Amino acid sequence: MTPVLLQVDQGVATLTLNRPESRNALNLAMCEELIDCAQKLTADPGVRLVFVRAAGTTFCAGADLKERQGMTEAQVRERRMKGFAAYAALEALPMPVVAVVHGPAVGSGVEIAGACDFIVATMHGSFRTPEALRGTVGATQRLPRVLGKRLAKDMMFTGRELSAEEAREAGFVARVVHHDELEGALEEIRRMIVEAPPASLRLAKRCIDQGVERDPRGALDTEIAAIEEQLAAGTWMGRK
Repeated sequence: MTPVLLQVDQGVATLTLNRPESRNALNLAMCEELIDCAQKLTADPGVRLVFVRAAGTTFCAGADLKERQGMTEAQVRERRMKGFAAYAALEALPMPVVAVVHGPAVGSGVEIAGACDFIVATMHGSFRTPEALRGTVGATQRLPRVLGKRLAKDMMFTGRELSAEEAREAGFVARVVHHDELEGALEEIRRMIVEAPPASLRLAKRCIDQGVERDPRGALDTEIAAIEEQLAAGTWMGRK
C-alpha cells in the first residue's frame, strides 16, 4: 500500500497517512512520501488548501518501532533525519495546511499535526509525546513553543495524554468538533479559504511564521515587506 495518499480536487489537496494496519506509524517510506508530496504541492500554484488526514482510527501512533529493529546506528540516524525533513516539508508548504485529527496522535503524530498551520480535532482526538519514557528523544521543539515548556515537560516526562479539549484549551488545537460534524466544519474551512485571494493567504502565512521568530521590529519589517510585494504584484484587495 502507498503509505501516503495524495488527492487534489478543485484547489484542495488531501494528504492521507495510509498505514492503518500499523496505526499509521511513521516509517522511512512514509517520510519519503510526505516529502515528495510536499514538493509536488509546492510546485502546483493551483493548490490553495491542504488537509492532512489519516486512514483508520488512529491519526499516527508515532515512529514505527518495528522498523527500527535490526537497524544500524547509521540507519537509525538516517531515519530520524528523514522524519525531521518530512515535518519541515509540511511546515514549509506556502498555502494553508490543516491537520484533521480524529484519533490518537502520538510522538511523530504530534509532530506532523504540529507542523500544520492549525488543527481541527474530533472528540476522539488525543495527543501524547512519550519519547523520553521509551528511551529516545523527539518532539521537544514544536510543542513547547505552543504549550509552554512546563506542560510540554509534563507530557514528555510522565506520558500525560491531552484530550482534544485539553489541547484546545492549551492552544495546540484550534477547533474541536463532534465526529458527525467534522465534514461540515471542514467544508466551511474549505469554502472560506478557496474563495479568498490565494496570494494574500500565502503572504499572511509567511508573515506569521517568520514574524514569531523575530523581535517586534523585525516582525513588522516582515509584514511591510509582504505589503510591498503585494502592491508590486497588483494583488492588493483581491485585484488579481
